[in-house]
Amino acid sequence: MSTAAPAQARKRRLSQMELEEQLTGFLYILPATLLVAVFGLFPIGYAFYMSLRRWRVVDRGFVGLSNYQKALGDFLGAGIFVLGFVLLVVALVTWDRARGRREVDPIRRIGLPLVLAALGFLAISQGWERMYGEADRRFLNSLPVTFYYAMGSIPIQLAIALMLAYILFQKIRGQEFFRMIFFLPYVTPVIATALVFRFIFNPRPTSLANQILGVLGLEPKEWLFEPRPFLEVMFGLQLEGFWSGPSMALVSIIMFGIWTFVGYNTVIFLAGLGNIPRDVYEAAEIDGANPWQVFRHVIVPLLSPVTYYLALVGFIGTFKAFNHIYVMQEPSAQNTVITTSVSIFNTFYKASQFGYASAQAILLLIIILFLTYVQTRIFGERVFYG
Repeated sequence: MSTAAPAQARKRRLSQMELEEQLTGFLYILPATLLVAVFGLFPIGYAFYMSLRRWRVVDRGFVGLSNYQKALGDFLGAGIFVLGFVLLVVALVTWDRARGRREVDPIRRIGLPLVLAALGFLAISQGWERMYGEADRRFLNSLPVTFYYAMGSIPIQLAIALMLAYILFQKIRGQEFFRMIFFLPYVTPVIATALVFRFIFNPRPTSLANQILGVLGLEPKEWLFEPRPFLEVMFGLQLEGFWSGPSMALVSIIMFGIWTFVGYNTVIFLAGLGNIPRDVYEAAEIDGANPWQVFRHVIVPLLSPVTYYLALVGFIGTFKAFNHIYVMQEPSAQNTVITTSVSIFNTFYKASQFGYASAQAILLLIIILFLTYVQTRIFGERVFYG
């Protein structure tokens, strides 16, 4: 009895200390938890609540999934459309895992991904056709416009930023000055720079963009006022549907996005280059690698975590982009520059359909989450962490 009592007392003290440590930890994270809950989770939850109601200036009652059906048109078509993208992801993952594995049967290595990809494209086409016949076409048209904007911005931004970072990382005169110049567009007020770009891409022959075309021997273009596809205006290619590509007006806005965010990406790439040990460069040079081989086989793989981060954040940002697109849009460009975020704003502000706008916002959130998962699932495994 004399030895059991001290042991039980020690256990009680230990459990009390553990409880105090846990409470201390919860108190430390409580401010951040409250901020996330109040300004993050609650608005999302309340937006979902509004999306289930007919809310036009005032709440007019519960309508269930009617707002979602209005946006998507046909739930079965939306399901087929999503299934098509899932099949494409499965095809890419299957091909990636079987690539280079000689023991895998060629039919499974090549044939299965091709069949899954073909079924995926067929499902996307059929699902889109079913939705487009009954849905809000303004909202559906904004989805490919947003996709064009994202695919036209992010890859070019990253490529230019990587080259600039590699150049600025060298010992060149005025290195700090050039770093500041390239980063300046990112910190400049977006509205002001968007207005400047409106003058640059003015349809008048005296605008800066048309003067540059004149130097190259090309005819003046309408730029922000041109709803026709860029490939048709510049090269005379007349493609149909999705494959026609972005409009000339949207390409002008894409150029503004590239100009704005290249400097930010360059700074992040410079930080990544600074974290690569100097011994790695010296080892590659001793092995006889030339500058291109060092860049291709040393720098690019070691910067893959930075590239992955910038691509992920960039795609999320392009799907939420609003300010400069809203400022630079022109009525004559019709719906070719109306991205999803602008379409949601028009539904909310101009049409005063708060419940329907909330449903569109929830759908955009789901799309962003799905694309983020796909990027993490496919490209996250390719990141080299050393």
